[in-house]
Amino acid sequence: MMGDPIQLKDEGNKYFQAGDIDKATECYTNAIKVCKDKKVLAVIYRNRSACYLKKESYANAASDATKAIDADAADIKALYRRCQALEKLGKLDMAFKDVQRCATLEPKNKTFLETLRRLGSEIQAKLKTTFSTDSRVQNMFDILLNEEIEKDKREKAANNLIVLSREDAGAERIFQNNGVPLLLNMIETGKPEMMLAAVRTLSGMCTGHKARAMAIVHMVGVDKMCSIMAIDNEEIALATCNLFQCINDSLTGEDTREYGKEEALVLDASKDLKTILLSLLEMVANKKVSGHGRDQALNLLTKNVPRKDKKSNDNTRCLFTIDHGLKKILKVCGQVPELPDQLPLTDNTQLIASVLLNKLYDDLKCDPERNNFRDTCSEYVKSKIDPNNMDKNIHAINTISGLLQGPFDVGNAVVGQQGIMEMMVALCGSEREVDQMVAVEALIHASTKMSRATFFVTNGVSLLKDIYKTTKNEKIKIRALVGLCKLGSAGGDDYGLRQFAEGSTEKLAKQCRKWLCNPQIDAKTRKWAIEGLAYLTNDADVKDDFVEDELALKAMFELAKSKDKTILYAVACTLVNCTNSYDKKEILPELVQLAKFSKQHVPEQHPKDKKDFIEKRVMRLLKAGVTSALAVMVKADSSILTDQTKEMLARVFFALSDNPRDRGTIVAQGGGKVQDRYLEDGNDKLKLLVLLCGEDDETLQMAAAGALAMLTAAQKKLCTKMTRVTVQWLEILQRLCLHTNPSIQHRGIVIVYNMLNSDDSELAKKLIESEMLEILSVIGKAEDNPKRQEAIDAARMCLVKAMDLGLIKPLTSPS
Repeated sequence: MMGDPIQLKDEGNKYFQAGDIDKATECYTNAIKVCKDKKVLAVIYRNRSACYLKKESYANAASDATKAIDADAADIKALYRRCQALEKLGKLDMAFKDVQRCATLEPKNKTFLETLRRLGSEIQAKLKTTFSTDSRVQNMFDILLNEEIEKDKREKAANNLIVLSREDAGAERIFQNNGVPLLLNMIETGKPEMMLAAVRTLSGMCTGHKARAMAIVHMVGVDKMCSIMAIDNEEIALATCNLFQCINDSLTGEDTREYGKEEALVLDASKDLKTILLSLLEMVANKKVSGHGRDQALNLLTKNVPRKDKKSNDNTRCLFTIDHGLKKILKVCGQVPELPDQLPLTDNTQLIASVLLNKLYDDLKCDPERNNFRDTCSEYVKSKIDPNNMDKNIHAINTISGLLQGPFDVGNAVVGQQGIMEMMVALCGSEREVDQMVAVEALIHASTKMSRATFFVTNGVSLLKDIYKTTKNEKIKIRALVGLCKLGSAGGDDYGLRQFAEGSTEKLAKQCRKWLCNPQIDAKTRKWAIEGLAYLTNDADVKDDFVEDELALKAMFELAKSKDKTILYAVACTLVNCTNSYDKKEILPELVQLAKFSKQHVPEQHPKDKKDFIEKRVMRLLKAGVTSALAVMVKADSSILTDQTKEMLARVFFALSDNPRDRGTIVAQGGGKVQDRYLEDGNDKLKLLVLLCGEDDETLQMAAAGALAMLTAAQKKLCTKMTRVTVQWLEILQRLCLHTNPSIQHRGIVIVYNMLNSDDSELAKKLIESEMLEILSVIGKAEDNPKRQEAIDAARMCLVKAMDLGLIKPLTSPS
């Protein structure tokens, strides 16, 4: 038996009264299936509509109410239910019509009158904002494109437009109100501030909205965007680079925001992404593109071509880039700015190109792919070699320099080819300054990885010594000296291993310092003096002399703040050496005995690498203003500020703030600006830093824990904030303190000390009541051990602090 609709309806009503909405819905649905009476059917639909309202299933509620109204147009309950559902669905005008009808049928019903009034004012407000946004958009464009209106009003309108484009509703309004053609008009004015405002507005409109981003790509055109990025204006090039990045993130789905109804449209962006990639590769070696534009094209390729995740198997973008663009990138590396008719470059372009080559090579998955890369490079260099054309030859050698700074293995293989070394030797003996300079720089880059540089140690030293002695040209003298420095510092910080006779490293360093302080020498050449010091400061005597020379330190810091960012790595190396913040090789006593017994060389520590000397050097660096230089360096463009450089800067920051006494100086010199960013609300910087401390990658952990140790020392508030950004904070901190790497363990314990020292008694109590007390006790009670001494000392300081706070009792001997 199917069941009686009236009985099923009544049963549904009972369940509804009892609050069992699911059972009630089921009864009404069964009743609808068997009901033949239209009037009764209308009532059942109306009742099921009430169930759907309770379940917040508003589309179904509206649909059922409509079916009831179709049967009886004056069903006031069904009308009001549909009104409620439509309001929740955002269809205010339709909801308003329904409640208006209810109020006509029952003019004294307070609920209907109240709803009518409320919906009326909501509709007014909505209309007001809709029209005001539309008129605001139109008004802004009118102001912007009117030459007669004063400048500050136009600037204000430009800023308002950018701000509006960053909200989805505002971006949609600009788009719907003929915004893209109007923005193109602003770009056509050719005025930098107008172009900037237009490009930044387009970026806002393309962010997080695939459909709109695709439409804008087609309306503006990829060629047009490239031509804007190609202009010789750093700010415009950077803003257009950002626009391309926003488009890329929206089209690839890197941007994971909710798109609402656009999600349903299946938009295939692969064709547009391919067009953009080809256009960027076209820019790389195009003469009409400015240096800034070229930098940004290379940056976009570096950021978006290699796989984000090596677990993904798809490296087709990389292979496509190599097929269509590798020779173009090599062409950039080979440019010699001193010659006529070269591509426009900035100081940083060639290094950015080397970084891109390195990233592409790293993204290859198998030997055939790597062999193809190597062969293409090799053929390119060969094709440039011409015994009758010196300019082509130095282009070939400069390309090798670029490879040696990027995928070193590839550069090394190309250098080893027949005839290349002979040509370098010939260029070193050339009459032309530019030939010698290019050849010596290539020699320097080739001798970077000492383990593989034995060939250069034997051949290069005599060659460079000859050049150093015979040339009258300061530029070449400095470069030859840097080559000698690199070859001379083969022993690292091992005091016993020295390429040159005792004392000559100090002489070389003194000469480098002299050049560094000479304002008559161009910045590009003075930069090489720092390259030399980066190697020579492996020697403790040299670093000690260097930090005593305040003029030389200040000259180095000034160069570090300059536009030329290719210097960052050398400055970071020099500072790591001066603060001894590099990874120390452990010298095991047993091995020393064994070495002495077998008459082998024993590594020794220089007396000036002991703790008190390092502390003095840190003080000298702070006095000379190292912090403000570091603050500028940290903000550099990500492609040049490689992970390795970032890690070195983090090590230096950590070494500088090791002594609590110096932390005030660091904050005073601008280190505080960095901390303020972490204190601000509304960003995830601190959360990210804490989570990075929990990563498995040791270099990442080391840098993140170092930064956190510094920040929590300088800003006590961050100790408490840190516990609020993620529930995992304590677990991550315990992992750091139990780490097998002594440097990471030390950083973790310093963070704990800072938290105990933060004047937040609840936080200190929480730490000591956790397993942290046991961890600190085990480390602090361990015997002295040079390998882990810093961590042991820090743990003991924590235990003393906990006693001072009265959280643990002093250890007493048993009575």
